[in-house]
Amino acid sequence: MTIERPCPLCHEVVSSTLFADARLDSERLGEFAYASRKLPEYMHLRLMLCRQCDLVYASPVPDRSELAVAYEAAAYDSQVEAEYAAKTYASRVRALVPQLPDRDGALDIGAGDGAFCGELMKLGFTNVIGLEPSAAPIAVAKPDVRECLRQQMFDASQFPAERFSLVTCFQTIEHVSDPAELCRDAVQLLKPGGALCLVAHNRRGLSCRILGRNSPIFDIEHLQLFSPQSLRQLLSQVGLKKIVVRPLYNCYPLAYWTRLFPFPATVKRTISRGLETTGLGKIPIMIPAGNLIAWGLR
Repeated sequence: MTIERPCPLCHEVVSSTLFADARLDSERLGEFAYASRKLPEYMHLRLMLCRQCDLVYASPVPDRSELAVAYEAAAYDSQVEAEYAAKTYASRVRALVPQLPDRDGALDIGAGDGAFCGELMKLGFTNVIGLEPSAAPIAVAKPDVRECLRQQMFDASQFPAERFSLVTCFQTIEHVSDPAELCRDAVQLLKPGGALCLVAHNRRGLSCRILGRNSPIFDIEHLQLFSPQSLRQLLSQVGLKKIVVRPLYNCYPLAYWTRLFPFPATVKRTISRGLETTGLGKIPIMIPAGNLIAWGLR
């Protein structure tokens, strides 16, 4: 079942225009359709543009129960990339830590295999919890972080108010049907002075300017795509202060960047084999591909 919706930030429809018709082929959707860092299918739902919020959002979208089932069953094969991403995120969050009230309590929403939970522990956080709806990444999590992980969607009612100094949601805010609700609920879990930190794709970033709708950020999983303006608006409207929105440069092995680029399938296979054979695919490359990191304090 699918549900029509207005802009998930301003909840208006009069400011919205068609951005792109749906591009779907259900026969090409397999076990990785709702997996993280997958091989792109270059498909997406019907997309609308809110001229008021500068947000691109999908409508109609699958209902929440359908999404929960899809994510629970999703496959996982990106442990190496998750480690790279976690280290990148930790390098940016480190600058935020001195502003926090303490390091007791951190919640990571969309934790995957817990790689970033491990980085939070290295930063000195205690009582770290990671929420991940998919079973597959938890099954391969390292023993030292597996005990931190809970297989579930985010539900603020399961935690006491003002419990956490830091709540993070990295490359997950695009996947939820109501991003403002998630952020409002997360703010209630923050201690006074605590921070909510997001990482999101930038629809006005380099990859979109170069590749258009062949950018891998246009994906069936992504129910909205933010810009610096819309991401700042999201954090502001849920009551956060001292908001920061900055570009985030990602560092991944060359083989992963090749996996994302929309080469023809035969070309991509040839390049990938060459990178694997020569070992060049393991070389880490930092690219300003078009992601944003943002945070605000309660």
